Order: sequence, then C-alpha cells, then structure tokens
Amino acid sequence: MRTNVINTIPEYLELRKSFSNKTVGFVPTMGALHEGHAELLRRARAENDIVICSIFVNPTQFNNAEDLEKYPRTLNNDLDLVSHLRTDYLFCPEFNEMYPDKYLYKIEEKEFSKRLCGFHRPGHFDGVLTVVMKLFNIIKPTHAYFGEKDYQQLSLIEGMVHAFFMDLKIVRVPTIRNSNGLALSSRNTRLSTQGIKKAEIFANILNQPKKTIEDIKKELTHENIEIEYVESYGSRRLAAVWIEGVRLIDNV
Repeated sequence: MRTNVINTIPEYLELRKSFSNKTVGFVPTMGALHEGHAELLRRARAENDIVICSIFVNPTQFNNAEDLEKYPRTLNNDLDLVSHLRTDYLFCPEFNEMYPDKYLYKIEEKEFSKRLCGFHRPGHFDGVLTVVMKLFNIIKPTHAYFGEKDYQQLSLIEGMVHAFFMDLKIVRVPTIRNSNGLALSSRNTRLSTQGIKKAEIFANILNQPKKTIEDIKKELTHENIEIEYVESYGSRRLAAVWIEGVRLIDNV
C-alpha cells in the first residue's frame, strides 16, 4: 500500500467529507521520521478507522533561522515509512497554504509556555500552538497522537484542546529510546558518532532518580555538556542541553 499524498487544504476537506462517522487518528510531524513517530502511527492505526500523518516544517516555531535551515528534510524516506505502516494519507502543505494571513493571527498561552523551553525560545510555543490548532481545524481528527518526549509541548496542546472545547482526544505515547537510553529525535541525525555517545550520557545522567537537580547539573558539566536548563515540574524532571551545536530535550 502506498500512502496517498495531499498538498492542499481544499483537496483534503473534500476528502474529509467521505469519512462519515469513522474515527480519524492524526499524527502531526515536521518530518525526518524515526521509530518514535512510527510508534505514534502504529497506535493510531490500531485505534482508528482512518490514519493521517502530516509533515510541515513550521517556521513560526523556530526563533533561530539557522536551526530552521538545518532541520532535516527526508520526504522520500518519510513516505516509505508511513506507507509501510499503512497510513492512509500524508498531508504535506506549503507555508502559504498554512499561513494565508502571514501569521497575523496566533494562539498564545500566558503561563507555562513562558517557562523551560519557552523561556529560552521566546515565541516558540505560540508557533507550535498556532500550527497545531490550524492542523486540527483542517484534519478534524477524533484522536491526535503525541509523544511524551516533548512533554511541555504535549501539556500545552492538551491545555489548548481543553480551553477551546475541541472535540478530539489527545493520546499520550511514552518516549521511544534507543538501546542506550537516548530519546529518539529528528535532531539526533545531526550528531556525529561521538555526539550520539555524549547524548546517551546526557539521557542516562538525567534518568538517575535519586540525584538532585544540582547533582545532575554537576555531572553534565563534568561531561562537558552545555546546559540550557534542568528543572523539575510536577513529577517530571526536564532538561535541554546543547551537544555539537544541536539542541536536545528530554524528560523523565
């Protein structure tokens, strides 16, 4: 089965009419798909009549032009993966399709989005919430699947769905890690072999349950890992670090 690719909103909306009362599982992504995305798609396939994945590298959530330019784009490989997982449709819009208003209108959360990643990346979550709202309004899913690796993002999306009385269920999927404990991420592809080893050290240091935040910071510094933040939030410990110029996040 080869997944059908849709590039425009009118084309998708016409198709959406044919779904009737079927359940629609949706996995929004920025491409460069890996096993973590695959797990989201497997869950969606197991739990829904129709499965849709989107690929859109959303410029409004990048506050660093170089980071946007370097973000990996692997559309042919992504299409092979979604097809292998029996995804029904792949939605791949262009910027002008998603932002006919040139980002004059946006969604903003005023508290949690200003902490952690949001504190260090001003405007990041405005872009995330805005594009996710747009995608939800286009796709009209009954279920949307998000990994727990991006925990702050997941929490904010859940809050947005609740605040705006949106008629869909957000499904949390646990973080997928490699055999050495590193959370899978599209950004990992930008790391050298040594960088991957250092990223695995980061993940393992973060995952020491009896260590304090200060202990974690000392160990990361000892490994010459540049810390952006390490903080506790509720029952989670969250962190962002820089390795070989690549920003990595994780939580446990």
